[in-house]
Amino acid sequence: MNTSEIVFLDRATLPKHQFDFRFPHHTTEYPRTNPDEVISRIANATIVVTNKIPIDAETIKNCPKLRLIAVPATGLDHIDLQAAQQHGVEVRNVHGYGNDAVADHTLMLMLALMRQLPAYQRDVAAGKWEKSPYFCYKGAPIRDLNGKTLGIFGRGGIGQAVATRAQAFGMKILWGEHKNATSVREGYTPFTQVLQQADILSLHCPLNDQTRNMIGEEELKTMKPQAILINVGRGGLVSEQALVNALKNDQLAGAGMDVLSQEPPVNGNPLLSTQLPNLIITPHIAWGSIDAIKRILVMLEDNINHFMANK
Repeated sequence: MNTSEIVFLDRATLPKHQFDFRFPHHTTEYPRTNPDEVISRIANATIVVTNKIPIDAETIKNCPKLRLIAVPATGLDHIDLQAAQQHGVEVRNVHGYGNDAVADHTLMLMLALMRQLPAYQRDVAAGKWEKSPYFCYKGAPIRDLNGKTLGIFGRGGIGQAVATRAQAFGMKILWGEHKNATSVREGYTPFTQVLQQADILSLHCPLNDQTRNMIGEEELKTMKPQAILINVGRGGLVSEQALVNALKNDQLAGAGMDVLSQEPPVNGNPLLSTQLPNLIITPHIAWGSIDAIKRILVMLEDNINHFMANK
């Protein structure tokens, strides 16, 4: 059996792990790879493992030995899937590894914003409780999740895990239909109606031409002024400048973002350049629990072994 060349393009995005690949192979690992280095590094690769390094049509065309692109994540917006199919290159990602992790993070952001955690942390640090004449310090208004309406766009494993948790808090769930849908599927609610009714809106959809900037200025104006927006999907789902404007103009009560349009935000970002008490940003880490990462490593290994065994 021939020896397969396995190349990791951004190995540093995964923890140390001794992979058990059950076929003759040689592995080359790069901590990270710049876009102009991709073709030269995988020119002779049979299998390429890429977490977030883009693989475009030109790269696939110039790597004739490539048979498999293995992605240790769910999102595939950095892979030219059409080009891969045209050149007979299979693409395998990992499914469901982070459903619980991302759902937990989503609920954390909801609770923190509804209970005004950032604002009260700042007030305590500023000594306002110490100066209060009463046993408690009452600042920003606090709201319960019970009885509130949660609008969810994206009914995959993560969206359903979020819904299960939200229902345990007594929330009503609305599943949002696609933005420009000509009909509404059974069990779904029209896009604009979800915006109008949701106390919290949570995004769990992939990023593509249909979903890019699905929440912009007009959509934010349609939402309740006391509503909260949560995005743990992809940064491009939300117009970031429009979100900053909505928060500053009290058109929205709060927002929790785990993703930005450019990651890492080396060129800055409107959401990072403003200091708002009702905005929480985490660094694309909702997926990254210890338990979820273990599942990624096992599933990545299985995907590669099963591919080579023609399973």
